Amino acid sequence: MVRIERACFTDPWPHDAFERLLGEPAFLVAERAGAVVGFVVADRTPNHGRDIGHIKDLAVHPDARGEGIGRTLLRSALARLRATDVAVARLEVREGNDPARSLYADEGFDPIRRVGGYYPDGEDALVLVVDLAAWAGGDTE
Repeated sequence: MVRIERACFTDPWPHDAFERLLGEPAFLVAERAGAVVGFVVADRTPNHGRDIGHIKDLAVHPDARGEGIGRTLLRSALARLRATDVAVARLEVREGNDPARSLYADEGFDPIRRVGGYYPDGEDALVLVVDLAAWAGGDTE
């Protein structure tokens, strides 16, 4: 996973970040021929009786993109979060990451705000949310 993270992001997570999140309800990997080709990490946070899910990381190795792996991972993570009574899921995405933004829009995520200079290189992030009770992709696990 660390290799995929480094291949996908200019500011990759360190190895210990993955270790800390191993027990989360939606820490999932996609494999092809016994090798990990993608992963998603999501957790949940109590919030006044309406838990919030957070898609912390989603990555697919560049050689495996365009095969629907990212969509499958995202849908599986959202389904798991919803199964644990999470009401809303959120994530941050680089404003310039058009492929990811398109995927998230297809899955019902809506932008709620822009965070200026969120990433170490100064790029802005968009914060996106999806209401899991209304989410249409929830039949996938």
